[in-house]
Amino acid sequence: MDGNEVFSGGCPVMHGGNTELGNHPTKWWPKTLNIDILHQRDARVNPMDRDYDHQEAVKGLAFQEVWDDVEKMLTDSQVWWPADWGHYGGLFIRLSWHSAGSYRLGDGRGGAGTGNIRFDPLNSWPDNASLDKARRILWPVKKKYGNALSWADLLVLAGTVAYSNMGLKVYGFAFGREDIWGPEIDINWGNDSELLAPTEERVKDIDDADSMYNPLAASHMGLIYVNPEGVDGNPDPAETAKYVRLTFARMAMDDVETAALTVGGHTVGKCHGGLAADQVAGGPADGDIINAGFGWSDPGFNGNANTAHTSGLEGAWTSNPTKWDNGYLDLLFKYEWKAVKSRAGAWQWEPIDIAEEDKVPDATDPTIKHNPIMTDADMAMKVDPIYREICEKFHNDLDYLSETFAKAWFKLTHRDMGPKALYHGPFVPQEDLIWQDPVPAGNTDYDVNAVKKKIADSGLTAAEMIATAWDSARTYRGSDKRGGANGARIRLAPQKDWAGNEPERLAKVLGILEPIAAETNASIADVIVLAGNVGLEKAIKAAGHDVAVPFAAGRGDATDEMTDVDSFSVLEPFADGFRNWEKEAYDVPAEELLLDRAQLLGLTGSEMTVLVGGLRMLGVNYGGSKHGVFTQREGQLTTDFFQTITDMDYKWVPAKTGGTYELQDRATGEVKYTATRADLVFGSNSILRAFAEVYAQADNEAKFVRDFVAAWTKVMNADRFDLAV
Repeated sequence: MDGNEVFSGGCPVMHGGNTELGNHPTKWWPKTLNIDILHQRDARVNPMDRDYDHQEAVKGLAFQEVWDDVEKMLTDSQVWWPADWGHYGGLFIRLSWHSAGSYRLGDGRGGAGTGNIRFDPLNSWPDNASLDKARRILWPVKKKYGNALSWADLLVLAGTVAYSNMGLKVYGFAFGREDIWGPEIDINWGNDSELLAPTEERVKDIDDADSMYNPLAASHMGLIYVNPEGVDGNPDPAETAKYVRLTFARMAMDDVETAALTVGGHTVGKCHGGLAADQVAGGPADGDIINAGFGWSDPGFNGNANTAHTSGLEGAWTSNPTKWDNGYLDLLFKYEWKAVKSRAGAWQWEPIDIAEEDKVPDATDPTIKHNPIMTDADMAMKVDPIYREICEKFHNDLDYLSETFAKAWFKLTHRDMGPKALYHGPFVPQEDLIWQDPVPAGNTDYDVNAVKKKIADSGLTAAEMIATAWDSARTYRGSDKRGGANGARIRLAPQKDWAGNEPERLAKVLGILEPIAAETNASIADVIVLAGNVGLEKAIKAAGHDVAVPFAAGRGDATDEMTDVDSFSVLEPFADGFRNWEKEAYDVPAEELLLDRAQLLGLTGSEMTVLVGGLRMLGVNYGGSKHGVFTQREGQLTTDFFQTITDMDYKWVPAKTGGTYELQDRATGEVKYTATRADLVFGSNSILRAFAEVYAQADNEAKFVRDFVAAWTKVMNADRFDLAV
């Protein structure tokens, strides 16, 4: 038999079998907990060397030269994608805006901090049409400066340089963002049935924008903000204003910042609607392999800017679209406007009886003039009474508009970068801004052992100290690098009053630890973490091991004046599977909530496993609950949780009330322990059970203690960007 006959039935590789997400096990078994989000940034998918440190590499970048090279690109029009009016300013600004604009305050995900717009789904969203061209135009700059210049930085820098070039005095810019190397699968962009599905699919009540499901911010899947044609494509500026306000509020922007960004964002550039959307091909993810990663191929595009396609709207907002001025508001308030259809069939607003001198020169042929346009969101600035009052002040004072916009733009493009310790370059503003969650430098000149002894002699229990340290640190979000133990904001509003922090217990512990901090010249933030370590070392010794828990001094103490209470309110945990707690009953299963918290903390699957099992044994469940405390040695750091969850002498039975479970002795029916789904998932999920089995083995008790201490320390130091990793 000829060896080739083995494959006579067809290609031996199943079509799409290695590439289609639909073949993930969860397609066939949807109840399976998918923990892939904990491993999405595995070192094996990162092409950089293992010892590569971007925060160090970026310090050697020729910052001014990078700026200058980007500025040169603004007028280096390419034949394959010509610049409007010979200037890429509008395109670069849209690229930066849409890179940053996916950020949402609710969970800190999205935004420009990782360069995620390079990957699906963002790179192929309808709202990002033709931004693939902007990235390719910038490629020579990225290629020239290499690793030290991340795509994440370059994509945001491009818009900032463009504004500066067109006349805005920009507030500043920081380098330091680090690229990811694949899609961020942890981000829930919504459960819409399709791209641009009706708004009603992501709100409880379409007339109430505030009813949009958290943490979503955009009005449709596939949009950065709101539909430019109006809610569900129906022009109604008053209604659109509600969604504009909601969307920007969920990005931590107030009404003044929102109005400034709307006005300033549309003071330059233009919309493109050469063809109806159904005549234009899909994004890069839909393209043929010969398209080289380009999307939105337009059969009518001939190098003329007015035959290109992005939103379907067609036209510019001002008479001078490559200049920073007050032309947007001049036209908005000077004329009455009417809703019309663009030649691509999209709703837009055009002025009635406009003077010839106020018309816009064609982006390719300056001898041709067009009407300026406004989107429904632009008209909202005129129709909504709050936005109108703000915009009238802007109209009367260009300097006020410029300063307000420059700061709002800086906030938009840096909101997810984290603290100023991660900012690099000569353009970083000296001013500390409250949204940067500033924390003063902490003291390291004190006797750590003396502090530990005072804590040990304080009368606090190990569980009280461990729970307080955990609650202080668990607020950290790797998504936007906010929260964490540094700053000791657990003692300030709003954190001191959060139900999940058990305010009564917290007040007791702080009442004892704060005097110790004052006596020893240590920060309260350090003492809280150190107390957790003291409690942990006590539990380790009780279990028969002798392991020191690493500690790095130097945390600072934030003040009320340094804390934006409203902004911090979104960090409140509504569930913490590590302490077996939920604020109320949710539709989302406890194990999914646990997974989300673990991902925000930057934990791997095995780190999540070891922490849950260990914290159960330490007896730090919320309110002293015994769910998941599978041991007769509570307070000792043992492997009992894992031995029990893998023990076939028990069967799991739903409890009669409370949505909890009982672990019953199979032989006698005796209830030995109680549990929640956040416990039982470590015995039911195949991957998590594999981790649990490792720690249940007789030869891994010491490994368990080491791994727990390492994971604990990782959480305690998650926001210590001053420490070498």
